[in-house]
Amino acid sequence: MTHAKLLTRLTVIALGLSLTAGGYAQQTHHTSKAAAKPVARNVAPAFKLGLEPHAVDILKQACARLAAARSMSFTAVVSYESPSRLGPPLVYSTRSEVTMQRPDKLKVVTLGDGPPSDFYYDGKTMTAFAPAEKLVAVADAPPTIEAALQAAFDSGAIYFPFTDVIVADPYKDIADGMTTAFYIGQSNVVGGTTTDMVAYVTGDVFIQIWIGAQDKLPRRIYAIYLNDRARLRHVLELSDWQLDIAVPADTFVAADASGAAHIAFARPDATDAPGMKPPPKVMHQKNQ
Repeated sequence: MTHAKLLTRLTVIALGLSLTAGGYAQQTHHTSKAAAKPVARNVAPAFKLGLEPHAVDILKQACARLAAARSMSFTAVVSYESPSRLGPPLVYSTRSEVTMQRPDKLKVVTLGDGPPSDFYYDGKTMTAFAPAEKLVAVADAPPTIEAALQAAFDSGAIYFPFTDVIVADPYKDIADGMTTAFYIGQSNVVGGTTTDMVAYVTGDVFIQIWIGAQDKLPRRIYAIYLNDRARLRHVLELSDWQLDIAVPADTFVAADASGAAHIAFARPDATDAPGMKPPPKVMHQKNQ
């Protein structure tokens, strides 16, 4: 629902209440002369769930722009809430510098509220490197970015919240299970540009997204998992976009990990460590 529509509906309701109150006062004043006439009430129509075409078009345009890029780099800043012992959630943040080249190259260098980590995928192997501890894990990998991300999640619990941005068909991952989508309006305060705001529900996730009105690139994604009783919030800020750039071949090689101690590419022992939970919808679907 747009801001204009919302204001119109509120105005209609306010007008109806005003007319009702005025009619009641007039009825009280002239009781001895004539019976008051019933006052018509204006009722705002109920909001109907569904897929608003304008909202869907904006999502499709953004996904098409991302899918058409043969290579890209961007900065992803993630803020996510995690329950605290006091009750109110704590907020953790990570910052990732991402470089991708289709169909089989990915580099993610992450800093955050915890130890830094690097991830490299070159089409044949995937490497997870902890520079502070000087530990490295290497495993064979499938031949596509999507398959490698799934393998990293299954075998090492490695998950990137910007997965839907770099897959081959971003709109397919959104459209599968999308039941509601509506256009909110425009913003001039996110990403240093004018953005179109769209809200939608896909699977069990409510999402609000800010998309560049001109370049069709996502700038902010706000998500809440509807099956999460705490309604913890996850926010992804995307910036420094560069599309179809020339990427040197050695970008996707973990050169700094040459002297690191090798460990198994496996899930960490800790099961309650703060992180982006639950895993993304696409991971759920592929595991079923």
